Amino acid sequence: MIGSFGLLQSGTMLHVLRRLATAVARDPLPYLLGLAVFGLMTVWIAEQYLTTAPDQRLVDLEVYRDAGNSVLMGRPIYEWLTASPQLLPFTYPPISAVFAIPLAFVPLELLGWLWTAMQMVLLLGVIAVAYQPLARRFGRWSPVAVGALSGLMLWELPLRDGIRFGQVDIIIVALCAADYLARSPRWPRGMLIGIATAIKLTPGIFIVHLWLAGKRREAATAAATAAGLTAGAFLLLPGDSADFWFRALLEPDRLGANVNTSNQSLRGILLRFGLDSGLVWLPIVALVAWYGLRVAVRASRSGHHLAALAAVGLLAVLLSPVAWIHHLAWVAIVIAVVVGDGSNRRLVWLAAGIWAFYYLKIPWWGAGLDNHGVPIILARLVEDGFGLVAIALLVLIGRVVDRTAPPTAAPTEPDTGTRLLLKRLPGQGQAGSLQPGHDGQQREQAPGQPAHRR
Repeated sequence: MIGSFGLLQSGTMLHVLRRLATAVARDPLPYLLGLAVFGLMTVWIAEQYLTTAPDQRLVDLEVYRDAGNSVLMGRPIYEWLTASPQLLPFTYPPISAVFAIPLAFVPLELLGWLWTAMQMVLLLGVIAVAYQPLARRFGRWSPVAVGALSGLMLWELPLRDGIRFGQVDIIIVALCAADYLARSPRWPRGMLIGIATAIKLTPGIFIVHLWLAGKRREAATAAATAAGLTAGAFLLLPGDSADFWFRALLEPDRLGANVNTSNQSLRGILLRFGLDSGLVWLPIVALVAWYGLRVAVRASRSGHHLAALAAVGLLAVLLSPVAWIHHLAWVAIVIAVVVGDGSNRRLVWLAAGIWAFYYLKIPWWGAGLDNHGVPIILARLVEDGFGLVAIALLVLIGRVVDRTAPPTAAPTEPDTGTRLLLKRLPGQGQAGSLQPGHDGQQREQAPGQPAHRR
């Protein structure tokens, strides 16, 4: 299963399927066992959420499907609500409704099974790539390790909620991971982040990171892709596009009660403490954005792209005005950064602790503590646990990056003989310079890459 999401590392889906088929044909047993382990670990989740009462089943997937139907029927996308008792509006940009058109042709019950299977396949692929250093330790049986790790990650509350509601979070994670982790992509790097941004807006923070990390071409590609899709939606759905950008987007309460426990963004945390003011929220957002982007840029420049992905993913949650618990699917990537190749036992135990924390329903425990005599501040801290720990994880990612980054080679002064030799050789510049013909030119790094290291 290490190669089962080769789309993140090499080219087209056809190439991926060819590589996967070759690997399975060569040694099918580890892959079959890996799928069996994953199935046994996750069958309860699928059965639980796909057979619940119809009015509670996959309620967000129903929103997407209804949006696709709205496009086909010509009804206003942002005025339509799903069936009672949920009565949920569509809250994504218009291009997302266009992408949802195929969903309208599939019965909701069948669509639920297909959507859940897709989420699980994407999760397997993301885990196969993100946990590759750890899985390699198992040699031939690395597909079994990937199956077990994927099963564990699906039991985290954010990913469980993704299955429960029929959400798109793992799709967003996969798109961004593909752009960050692909070694030689057969698409313009940045394009997938642009698609993710057009679908959900919050991945736009990845464009900011690419720009700050010196990856200007990738950032421009992402921005152009998002802008192009948005412009295309304006051409196809001019009324709905105007309605979204000039009305619906400016009404955060359309997303639900912003003070709800599930809103684990910085703004949600502040709202539950009674701090409903932009004068408080915006400076905190700026501070967290500055710190998180600093960590991510440092990770990119040291070659730790997985850590950069994890840090920016957390920022996409924390900086958003509203970010529900299922948006924290990025925690699966954070755990991969912390555990690394599994050689550091202390980090392995720390990664296990992070998994256990996000497995438990801690915010919901905190929501009722003040009714049992617990001081209100302590109750709120527990209720805000997922968001507060996400901030701490940004700090932890920075520590991991600093720990794993190779040390910078100290500059050395050439001796007298070397200086004389450099002066006598034709076309040579000063010692240590990158003038034409100098040996240092061969080691010059591409923009955004770390400096020459020992």
